[in-house]
Amino acid sequence: MVAHSDGIIVSASAVTTPVETNGHAVEKVVKSLPVDFYTEFLSDAAKIRKPSPIRGLFPLENKPGVISLLAGKPNDAMFPFKSLSFNITSPTDPSQEQSISLSGKDLSAGLQYGPTGGLPRLLKWFIGLQTLSHGRKSGEGWSLSMGSGSQDLIYKAVNALVNPGDAVLVESPVYAGVIPMFKSLHCEQIEIETDANGVCSHSLRDILENWPIGKPKPKVFYTVPYGCNPTGMTATVERRKEVLQLAREHNFLILEDDPYFYLYFGKAARPPSYFQLELDEPVVGRVIRFDSFSKILSAGIRMGFASGPKPIIDAIDLHTASANLQSSSLIQAITLALVEEWGYANFFAHTQAVAEFYRKKRDVFESALNAHLSGLAEWCTPEAGMFFWFKLLLSPNHTPGVDEGDSEDLIRTKAYENGVLALPGTVFLPNGRKTSFVRASFSLCTEEQVNEALKRLRDVLLKERGQA
Repeated sequence: MVAHSDGIIVSASAVTTPVETNGHAVEKVVKSLPVDFYTEFLSDAAKIRKPSPIRGLFPLENKPGVISLLAGKPNDAMFPFKSLSFNITSPTDPSQEQSISLSGKDLSAGLQYGPTGGLPRLLKWFIGLQTLSHGRKSGEGWSLSMGSGSQDLIYKAVNALVNPGDAVLVESPVYAGVIPMFKSLHCEQIEIETDANGVCSHSLRDILENWPIGKPKPKVFYTVPYGCNPTGMTATVERRKEVLQLAREHNFLILEDDPYFYLYFGKAARPPSYFQLELDEPVVGRVIRFDSFSKILSAGIRMGFASGPKPIIDAIDLHTASANLQSSSLIQAITLALVEEWGYANFFAHTQAVAEFYRKKRDVFESALNAHLSGLAEWCTPEAGMFFWFKLLLSPNHTPGVDEGDSEDLIRTKAYENGVLALPGTVFLPNGRKTSFVRASFSLCTEEQVNEALKRLRDVLLKERGQA
């Protein structure tokens, strides 16, 4: 039995999993929240969705001897594609290429309708990836589903958990792509402060402990814990653990949006994810994790996957079944051919090369910041992701915390007129307000372009300060 701060007591199921302690294998009991625990978290829309009368029966076609008259699947004999092949860079030797071909049953699976949650072999591979990356094993009450990029799955998760008008917890600044999701539901977005160490868990605690009596508490907290877009900050282990404790005390779920997990290039070891850290909690089941291959394989393939409590993943799948049936079978088949060719070791070799690439890009950008904006801007060095978040010192008589000005007009108009394009910080503030911060991406520009861009920004900033 497990209790949380609101006095509700729930039962928890348990599974034993082997772990190694001091060189000896021991059985660790992983308790997970029961299925009915999540009923109160599901939105009204999620509760009324029913399984597709057709797609829900797809698994029955696999029984030997069954002749299926079920689905309106087109006959693949009429598909003109007979084989596909593509070359990829070797993950261990970038000067070499490997050729991968897709044909026969593997290609047929990619050309046909498939399971809502994804091709079984690819699902199995991703589950294995979560075991290696986060220590999570099947049988712990979680499941996994694929989507057309993680944005697709985040949108469906929000709609599965949030009712119109609900209060939601969001770190601030926050990824601008989720703000419209909550606004379309007319949510009250409760901003949780962030700093150089990620989300300020003390701010979250203060808000929740002083929540108005009689007002329903938020059911979800949204965060990007590695290389946050826009701030570039990575949350410390201590902050993450306190957030997990608060989730238990105040009964909310954590939406862990993590497109930059494999783009971590900090000097210290990468902190464990919320998905991994909840293994140290009394029970697991409060984290819904979103992974993306956009930054490590291709943004255009739109491949993402969600991992979390099975009732929540099932609700996402029901939304998918009625909205777009499934993510692309062909993209799944191509991804499967690639990761099976590589295996986990070469996949990790590739992600390490990606992280090192962006570390070098980060260093180039910071060198240019020091050369052109030293004394004119302030920033913290990101340890993951693709962004710098820096504060423009808009007045020569800058006083910290006292009307630091607004970067919006300078960035949107004056900087652009001078040939440099960036984003004013206000677009990342859920409730919109003035800020002197700016977000700049370092992923694409060459060293020459970075230096020229920051020279141009310096000229505009000096003119704004009356120092041109």
